[in-house]
Amino acid sequence: MGIARQIVEYAVKAGSSDIHLEENSPIAVRVNSDIVISSQEIKPADMDILFNELLGKEKVDQFNKTGDLDTSIGLEGLSRIRINAYIAREKRCLTLRILPNDLPRWQDLGLPKPFIELTKLHRGLVLCTGPTGSGKSTTLAAFINCILETQNRHILTIEDPIEFEFAHTKNSIIHQREVKRDTESFATALRAALREDPDVIYIGEMRDLETIELAITAAETGHLVLGTLHTSSAAKTVERIVDVFPGEQQEQARLQVSTSLAGVMSQTLCKNTKGKRSLAYELMINTPAISNLIREKQVSQIYSQLQTGSKDGMNTLEQCLNELLSNGLVTYEEAAGKASNPKAILENNNLGEDNSLN
Repeated sequence: MGIARQIVEYAVKAGSSDIHLEENSPIAVRVNSDIVISSQEIKPADMDILFNELLGKEKVDQFNKTGDLDTSIGLEGLSRIRINAYIAREKRCLTLRILPNDLPRWQDLGLPKPFIELTKLHRGLVLCTGPTGSGKSTTLAAFINCILETQNRHILTIEDPIEFEFAHTKNSIIHQREVKRDTESFATALRAALREDPDVIYIGEMRDLETIELAITAAETGHLVLGTLHTSSAAKTVERIVDVFPGEQQEQARLQVSTSLAGVMSQTLCKNTKGKRSLAYELMINTPAISNLIREKQVSQIYSQLQTGSKDGMNTLEQCLNELLSNGLVTYEEAAGKASNPKAILENNNLGEDNSLN
C-alpha cells in the first residue's frame, strides 16, 4: 500500500475532512472543524513519494515550474480527494480535501426543501455561498444529484478542479469540464456552454467580472445556472455581484440581478453536541418583494424580509442557529460564534414566534 493511500485511509477512519502535509513536519488533519496534529512526521523522501503517487510526473513538473497546483483524483475503494500543492517557507506542502465516494443526497445533508424546490426551475441563478470549508460544493452536488434523479435535463459543469464525479442517469445526462484540462478558463467554457444545449450550468466558482456577467446572461436566456461565492449572507451576495461591475454598469447589473437571481443559500457548519457538524444556513428566495429591494438599492432591508418570509421558505442564519440551539444540537457559544448578529441568539433557548423556522 502506498504512503498516500495509508495517510488517506487513516484520515477517513478518523472522520477527517482535510489533511495537511508539510516536509519535516507532523501530519495534521481537520476533524469536526478542529486541527488535530499526529506524531508522525513527513520527511522530504516521503514527500517525493507522495507527489509521485498523487500527481504523477506531468503534474509534478507543472508544480515545480509554478509552485502551485490544484487537481483532484480518486483512490479506488477509498475516496476522491481534492489536492492543493504549494510552497511555504521553501518547503513543499499538500492540502488534501477528502470527498465522499458516494454522491450526497439532500435529505442526508439536512438541506431545506424550499432550496431543493429550486431544482424544478428552468431559468435563473441559484447561488450557494459561505466561507471555505462550509460545504458549498457538497450542497450543490446534492442539488445536481436531485436534478439527475428527478428531471429530464442536460447538465454541464465547469470546475477547477472536478470534485464529485457524476454519471448519466436514466433521466438526465451530465458533462463535466475541468478548467486547464478540458477548457482554458471559466469564461471560455461559459461562452461555449451556450452552444452545447445545456439546461443546467454549474460554475465551480464565480471569481471575476466576465464569469459573473456570462452567468447572469445564461440565467436570463433560459438556463438554470448554479454557482458559489465566498460571501456570508444573501444581502452581501447581491452587493458582491453588483460591485464587481464598473460603476457605469452597476445600475444595469442591479436590474439584471433583480430579475435573474432565483435564490441564495448562505451556509456554515457548526460543531454540534454529538461530536459532528450541523448545517446552519440563511435562505433567500427571490420573491417580488426581494426583487424590488434589489432594484431600488435597498439591499440592507433584505434581512427583515428573510425574518418574516417563512411562508416563502426563507429564514435568517440566526433563526436557523436558534432552532439548532433550541433542539440542543449546538451550544450557545457555538451559535453566537457563527452568527452574523450574535445579539439575535437567544441565551435561554426559549424561541419566540418570530425566531423559529416554520
